[in-house]
Amino acid sequence: MKFFSKLLATAVLSTGVAFAAPYSLDGSHTSVGFSVKHLMITNVKGDFKKYDAVIDFDSKTKTFNTFKATVDTSSVDTGIVKRDNHLKSEDFFLSEKFPKMTFVMKSYKADGDEGEMKGDLTIRGITKPVTLEVDDLATIKDFEGNTRVGFTLEGKINRFDYDLKWNKALELGGVAVGENVKIQVEVQAVEK
Repeated sequence: MKFFSKLLATAVLSTGVAFAAPYSLDGSHTSVGFSVKHLMITNVKGDFKKYDAVIDFDSKTKTFNTFKATVDTSSVDTGIVKRDNHLKSEDFFLSEKFPKMTFVMKSYKADGDEGEMKGDLTIRGITKPVTLEVDDLATIKDFEGNTRVGFTLEGKINRFDYDLKWNKALELGGVAVGENVKIQVEVQAVEK
């Protein structure tokens, strides 16, 4: 049996055929961020400190076969504890009842080092389709000979679609928090 396994491996290597492979997320080189308008004049940025993903990527075709991400909503960090606690409350993520938000890819359209990832985003138990643009897609061998993939995911959602509706009217017009949230995720993953 070992002979046949070696024969198959040799045949695959000699033909140069690349197969899709699972990758594990490199948390020390990955970030899950967002930004939203504050007082109608500036963007407030934040990120999440706890997340994971299942990634199945074909380095030859630069195509994702699987991309599933999970984010711990209680790990939100905007640099201000009072605001972070508000975001975890019933007004926003309601982290006690909905500790995770998820994204599950449904399709991927490759265009060289870019692409379009469509999938379902679930926040507070509400699932909506979203489109994320993939930029700067690249693979490389690291110092230890491991294959790594890196890319940026960007998109925009309306937070009201996910029942994140808290707001406060301003005296001179406008509101405290914008409806649209920009998503920016920097991913680096290592082939298993």
